[in-house]
Amino acid sequence: MRPDLAGTRTLVTGGAGFIGSHLIDALLEAAAEVRVMDNLATGSLDNLAHCRDRIEWLEADLRDADACQTACEGVRFVFHQGALGSVPRSMNDPSTSIDVNLGGTANLFAAARDQGVRRVVYASSSSVYGDSEELPKREGVEGRVLSPYAASKRFCEELAEVFDRCYDLELVGLRYFNVYGPRQTPEGPYAAVIPLLFKAGLAGEPAVIFGDGEQSRDFTYVSDAVEANLLAAGSGGETSGRAYNVAGGRRITINELAAAIGRVLGSDLEPRHGPERPGDVKHSVADLSRTEGELGYTVAVDLDRGLSRCRAYYESIFTRAS
Repeated sequence: MRPDLAGTRTLVTGGAGFIGSHLIDALLEAAAEVRVMDNLATGSLDNLAHCRDRIEWLEADLRDADACQTACEGVRFVFHQGALGSVPRSMNDPSTSIDVNLGGTANLFAAARDQGVRRVVYASSSSVYGDSEELPKREGVEGRVLSPYAASKRFCEELAEVFDRCYDLELVGLRYFNVYGPRQTPEGPYAAVIPLLFKAGLAGEPAVIFGDGEQSRDFTYVSDAVEANLLAAGSGGETSGRAYNVAGGRRITINELAAAIGRVLGSDLEPRHGPERPGDVKHSVADLSRTEGELGYTVAVDLDRGLSRCRAYYESIFTRAS
């Protein structure tokens, strides 16, 4: 169950990002005191414009150990969303992804320990399952990781287990499966597939799909990912040191996804297939039984409803841009 956060000081790293900004909204709604740490490498202050006067802002990098100590001062809960996402980004620049995601996380975990934080809820990734062919993906049955990004997330989970064993600090990991929703940008070389498909459909352009489009994914609406964070913050001590799947519980191919977005937009999306991307997992869908049983998580927004909500957002941003 959710903890009582009223008047509780919390820290959100990566809070100017897509998921982090939605998490901040939920924390403010719960009357928490929110400190935000972000270096704006991938996030945007536009995501916080509606609540900037209600948060404590710290522009800093996770690789700065002293900044992490400052950020954790007086904090009870840390929600660690800060990272360099994207498998393709990590394939192009592995050292930076590992430096930020693993080195930065080590700095944050150490600061949380030193400053007496009660619990850290941190973002992991479904990419840790690597080349495991088991479907659905189940915690404890992982394969060999396929990218530096996946390796950095796997290492972070192992680091959390070490901190759980060695120090008086509780840590819970959340393996996100393809989170989507409003504020997820369609711009840049590492944009995710759903905003890219909406952008193509609204512009009347061909939808670029890497590979044959028969790769499958499990998409998670952002409000469900946020709820998982709050549930993990309030879960029992037995959950510390573990990582949990967070997903929508439905497997869909990218070709089927493009058709679904076309239906939402009332038009056909013409696919244009590009080369497969190295490091991508072929099929992914989550087993949610442990997350449901131990965190109390349930899927509240299915894919059809989530895509309908996305339509209004992407129509609004492309209308403003035109």
